[in-house]
Formats: sequence, structure tokens, C-alpha cells
Amino acid sequence: METPENEIFRDTIGTITKEGKRAWVFPKKPSGKFYNYRKWVSYGLLAFLLASPFIKINGNQFLMFNVLERRFNIFGFPFWPQDFHLFVISMIIGVVFITLFTVAFGRIFCGWICPQTIFMEMVFRRIEYWIEGDRGKQIRLSKQPWNAEKIRKKGLKLIVFLFISFVIANVFLAYLIGSDNLIQYIIDGPTSHLSTLFSLLIFTAVFYFVFAWFREQVCVIACPYGRLQGVLLDTKSIVVAYDHKRGEAENGRKKFRKNEDRTALGYGDCIDCLQCVNVCPTGIDIRNGTQLECVNCTACIDECDHIMESVNLPKGLIRYASEDNIENKASFKLTARMKGYIAVLTILIGLLTGMLFLRNDVEATVLRLPGQLYEHKDNNIISNVFTYKLVNKTTKNIANVHFKLLSHKGNLKLVATHNRFLVPSQGIAKGTLFVEINNSALTGDRNKIKIGVYEGDKLIETTTANFLGPRSYK
Repeated sequence: METPENEIFRDTIGTITKEGKRAWVFPKKPSGKFYNYRKWVSYGLLAFLLASPFIKINGNQFLMFNVLERRFNIFGFPFWPQDFHLFVISMIIGVVFITLFTVAFGRIFCGWICPQTIFMEMVFRRIEYWIEGDRGKQIRLSKQPWNAEKIRKKGLKLIVFLFISFVIANVFLAYLIGSDNLIQYIIDGPTSHLSTLFSLLIFTAVFYFVFAWFREQVCVIACPYGRLQGVLLDTKSIVVAYDHKRGEAENGRKKFRKNEDRTALGYGDCIDCLQCVNVCPTGIDIRNGTQLECVNCTACIDECDHIMESVNLPKGLIRYASEDNIENKASFKLTARMKGYIAVLTILIGLLTGMLFLRNDVEATVLRLPGQLYEHKDNNIISNVFTYKLVNKTTKNIANVHFKLLSHKGNLKLVATHNRFLVPSQGIAKGTLFVEINNSALTGDRNKIKIGVYEGDKLIETTTANFLGPRSYK
């Protein structure tokens, strides 16, 4: 079955030529209302991204994703391996939120919030415009032979891009290992931490490759989110859309002629100037409809509005709109699917909030020593040996810590240490303890005991363990 002529564009992507080679995109420098809004949003998010690893709340890094040690900080809340379920719920909330946002407003996340777009369009691309000039100058520079001008401009761009990639790599490393460690590594010097330096250089090379060469291919080829929008969008989703009914009218598009009555001739408002194509950072023609490559960056909206204003036609030929809005003039409404996502999101946020409030600052685990049975002592005393682990999630040392047996009458003794000890800030205390209980207080060969963890006289955590005793025969 042959593809309809007006759908042939969907068989290829805009960054690949018919021969299968890379079609390098030279987008025109955008300008306009939406671009100005995007600049303010982007610069705010860039400041947030660069500052977050160095901001601390109650001694905790604002954002940290230490995968190697399985320690995460999200908005100042520390998540240890014992809190992995909370981290998972947080990630699910993020996925559901982005899904809801996509169903309602299309791929707006990509155009306004995604770090890839922000760095590419608001940092690297703007530097490129500054060094090489706008679209036409970049195309001419690319085609001209290697001479002093081309070497100077390409060399300067290479140096600036490498420097910015190195800075981004350092910030990225601060998210992974913590800003305090990064600063200490810098103070110690690169030769003191060669493995970290090697990782830093790899990150720098990756970022340079992405922003200097791979560029929009990340959004078009590598990012799975673009594929997801195909199943998330529907006719009621608001996206960057071309109003084909107004633009094409009865007889289609036509180049602009001064003092011509386009309405009487049956032509649409689209004057086929191709400026919406020239300004697109992924090289698509938005007039073909919603496409995988479109990141909803609004550059085509600003450019089309400028053209419409120049030829005295109404703005909004390309705008934020849904298919229903264009076809039937329908206004935006919450669909049943959106309401379902909102309900799920509300439940998950409530669940996470409740778990965060119920979470203790100290996590205690007491387990029987593997392979050890009970010991029968004098006076009918049964003894079991346990290992304990206390995790201090706070940024303060917890001193004068000791255990008490809460569920049974008996003794609890620590091995190779005093009965009172200190748990360091954001650290772990481990050890071994004996629990001794009179056999008369036991109810069989397996008993659940409750142990309290105290800071001085204050109970800060409770935990349970299995206590083995002699099997009773009746």
C-alpha cells in the first residue's frame, strides 16, 4: 500500500537526506515574544541547575544522585538505600506528571524545560550565532574552503564549546559525588584523584560531542520521550500547530503579492515564505502537522507572527492549539484521561508526603547472627547473639545512643564497646550485641522481641528481631 503524497514526510526524518547522510541544520536565529519568555525561563533553570549542587538545606545538598553509594538528596531530603521505596515513588510521580503534562500540552517540556534544549538553544547555539553569524553566514562559512577566517571562527568555537562542556561536566560530577567532595578534589589537585579526572574528561568529551555535533539528533533519534508523545497525544492535546484551515483555505498557499485580495481568490493566509522551516532547530515543516521531531520550542510561532504582521494579516497562523480547536473551534477541556492522571498524581503525592512525615531520622536494623543458635546459660537464661546497624540520616552526630529491651524482661549487652556510643552524622554505626532472657518468659522456639534505640532518655527508634529458644513439648 502506497503512502499518500501528503504523508510522505512521515517516512523520513528532517535531519537525514535522501541518500541517508546527515542533513546539517542551520536554524535562523529566533526572536519574538515567546523566545523572550523562553530566555527568561531558560536562564532561571540554568541558574537552578548550576547552583543546586552547592545549595544546602539542614546540611544536605539540595540535589544529589550518588548512584555509587546509593545516596540521593531531593530538594534537601536525604534518601538512603533504606529509603529506596521513597525514591522510587518520587520518580514515579515525576513520570506521571510529565505524562499528564504531555497529554494536556504536548511536548512543551522539551521546548521549555529540557536541559538538552536549554543548553543547545540558549547557550551553545547563541555562542554559535555570536561567532559565526546567523543562518546565511553559517551556511556560507560551512561551504567555503579552509582559510584564515574559517580556522579562526571554527577554532574559537571549539575552544569555547570545550570550556563550557568542561564546566557542565564539573557540575554533573557535583550531582554524582557531592559538591563538598568535588571542591575538595579541586583543592587537592588533579594528580591526587586521577580516576576522577579521567571520568571528568570523559564527561567533557560526551557533552562536547552532544552539543557540538550530535545536537538535535538527541531529540530526534536518542530521546525516547519523542516516541512516547505518539501514544500520549490526542486531538485535544494543545501543541504548536499550524492552522491549515486558515493557511490553506480552498486553493492552498500562495506567495504574497501586494494589494492582492487573497480571500477572493480562495488562497489561504500562508504565503509560503518558508521562514517557519528556516527557524526550526530540528529542520521540520510545521505545516505538515504534528511530527516526532517537533519539540514545541515556539520559534516558528514567533517567526510566523512576524511575517503575518509584515504583510498585514492576523497573527496566530501557527500557535498553541489542539486539533479540535483548529477543526471545530473547541476550547480546552480536561478529558477523562487527564482527570485519571490527576487523580493518580494526587494519590501518589499524598502517599509520598505521608511517608516523608512518618520517616525517622534514624534507621535501625537488628538481625540474628547467621548460623548461630541460642545458648543456654545458668539460672535458665537463654542467650542470642545479634548484629545491629544504625543509619543516621541527619547532619548532626547522635551521641549517648543505647539499646533497651522493650518486649521482654532481660538483659542486653553490646560486644567490644560500651553500652553507649555515638552515631556520626550521615553515617552508620555497626556492632554485635547479646540479648539474654529467662526461658520462663519465652513462648516457644521462636519469639518476636522489640528493641528500643535511645538517645539519652529519648526513644528515637524501635525495631524487632527473632529470638530463638528451646522448643517446648506438651
